[in-house]
Amino acid sequence: MPNRLATATSPYLLQHADNPVDWWEWGDDAFAEARRRDVPILLSVGYAACHWCHVMAHESFEDAGVATAVNARFVAVKVDREERPDVDAVYMAATTALTGQGGWPMTCFLTPDGEPFHCGTYYPREQFLALLDAVTEAWTEQRAAVVQQGSAITAAVAHRSARPTAEAFDDAALDRAARLVARDADPARGGFGGAPKFPPSMTLEHLLRHHARTGDPESLRLVGRTCEAMARGGIYDQLAGGFARYSVDAAWVVPHFEKMLYDNAQLLRVYLHLYRATGSAPAERVARETAGFLLSDLRTPEGGFASALDADTDGVEGLTYVWTPEQLVEVLGPGDGARAAQVLAVTPEGTFEHGASTLQLPDDPDPGWWPGVRDRLRAARALRPQPARDDKVVTAWNGLAIAALAEAGLLLGSPAYVDAARECAELVLRLHLVDGRLRRASRQGVVGSAPAVAADHGDLAEGLLALHQATGEARWLESAGDLLDVALARFGDDTGGFFDVADDADRLVSRPKDPTDGPEPAGQSSLAGALGTYAALTGSSRHREAAESAVAAAGGLARQVPRFAGWTLAVAEALAAGPLQVAVVGHDDGARAALERVARRSTAPGLVIAVGEPDSPGAPLLADRPLVDGRAAAYVCRGFVCDRPVTTAEDLAVMLGT
Repeated sequence: MPNRLATATSPYLLQHADNPVDWWEWGDDAFAEARRRDVPILLSVGYAACHWCHVMAHESFEDAGVATAVNARFVAVKVDREERPDVDAVYMAATTALTGQGGWPMTCFLTPDGEPFHCGTYYPREQFLALLDAVTEAWTEQRAAVVQQGSAITAAVAHRSARPTAEAFDDAALDRAARLVARDADPARGGFGGAPKFPPSMTLEHLLRHHARTGDPESLRLVGRTCEAMARGGIYDQLAGGFARYSVDAAWVVPHFEKMLYDNAQLLRVYLHLYRATGSAPAERVARETAGFLLSDLRTPEGGFASALDADTDGVEGLTYVWTPEQLVEVLGPGDGARAAQVLAVTPEGTFEHGASTLQLPDDPDPGWWPGVRDRLRAARALRPQPARDDKVVTAWNGLAIAALAEAGLLLGSPAYVDAARECAELVLRLHLVDGRLRRASRQGVVGSAPAVAADHGDLAEGLLALHQATGEARWLESAGDLLDVALARFGDDTGGFFDVADDADRLVSRPKDPTDGPEPAGQSSLAGALGTYAALTGSSRHREAAESAVAAAGGLARQVPRFAGWTLAVAEALAAGPLQVAVVGHDDGARAALERVARRSTAPGLVIAVGEPDSPGAPLLADRPLVDGRAAAYVCRGFVCDRPVTTAEDLAVMLGT
């Protein structure tokens, strides 16, 4: 019989709808039930593409004996971390404080007031049953100590979240941050640190911007080395494009196979910007293939983008993706099969499990041979069982996709990418804005009840501002301004930074505020970036000041551990270099297009662009910008001080240094 999760909009919660555990969704009703029964809350947090979440579900939550113990002694609450990042942030902070590390599935025991008194991650069945017994014993026989521990943990987490870290940036601080990042780089294999190794998307964007602003060659070399290593490794899908979540080894060979929207949207932008900076053909190829992956594998029927492809297929990790030499021969025949094994580093011993290998591309293959072979392998792989898809449409991650696709459409000459970005933006604004307030996620055209967090406002505004610059359509600039006004009114912390949740959101035991840029931009840094871009496009000093204050609020973190403040530093580079405003006015003809192409080739991190007819409504940069002697013209302003207009692409290229 289905439990209370049967009507959830989250695919992760729906995966547990037939569990014998009597799950509740997060909310006041669950805590009221715990108070009525005088029992603790068992909080289980995970997400649909999480391998070990599936393992724990199969071992424990689908087990009748475990369910009997849980149902009798606890109120069980299941949370999708992607739908409720606010809940996840609070209790992950507690888990990390108690255990020294975090991860998913996250398993916490709370008082009926929501205070955590014991936290952990994955537990095998027997350990989990023993833990249930121990927690029950402590709750019944040592209640005062349990409640005291919960209060102490809550106070410690709240204190940690409220630590002041504000420090403004200057050129010296930005130079030092880039040097510290370079010092931590893996000189042989790219990226940072050892295993597991994650794609450092925001840090790569930070270094690209630092190079563009200062000319520092080491920053560009580091980006190029890392991007090449990732694109040649098993973490990249050599047949269909797109990146897996991370590599379990230090050499990018064996991925954790789940593919996340936020990773691929950010990496698309990184490879696109590397191509813009260097003209690299491999970077262009990866950007095109990653954009293609977004459109072919993650796009939903409603026009949004799904959250993820699962790590597992039929309960087996990597089943869809790995190959043996024999399987290559079976598809391609003896000659091409043996050649493909050599090209793709598929060995008899295997690089993964049971003699299978992930596909790598150590060297560039024969361009006359490889495309056809790749198509044949991709077609054969499509006949295999495929990983499940989490088709939840998350506001923040769709904002990242909108930004990446809008830029890719212009730089790669693919209008279909811009069209996809526009359709996604229309969906999110139509469906996720309810009574003037943003919601976190939807599924199959039905919006969920979870309110949007700061990152949703910042990332969506970022995407809308990129779409405005790509299309010239005023509605995207207006909608971005509305989102940022809500963020300034509801999320500000009165010291220049931002909380992760609004001032009228559900009350948690602490109000989360984490400036760390992890796999995606922090709420605070995403808002800082969007505020800076909006200020440059509109001339608003209020938004510029808010952007500078938000960056400064994470200044201490960025100085100490710059790799965990990648987007903060990327925004700081943009603020230091800008605003650089380029307004291209003219009729929609070849002359205007030539000026626009030059402007869009600029790598300046503080650059914003407006293109259209003079005085086009809703485009402040085009106001009072007439044609010059009846010809299309480009107006370039630095820090709100403008140069004379130019009418040739050559003159504009000189002005922009492109």
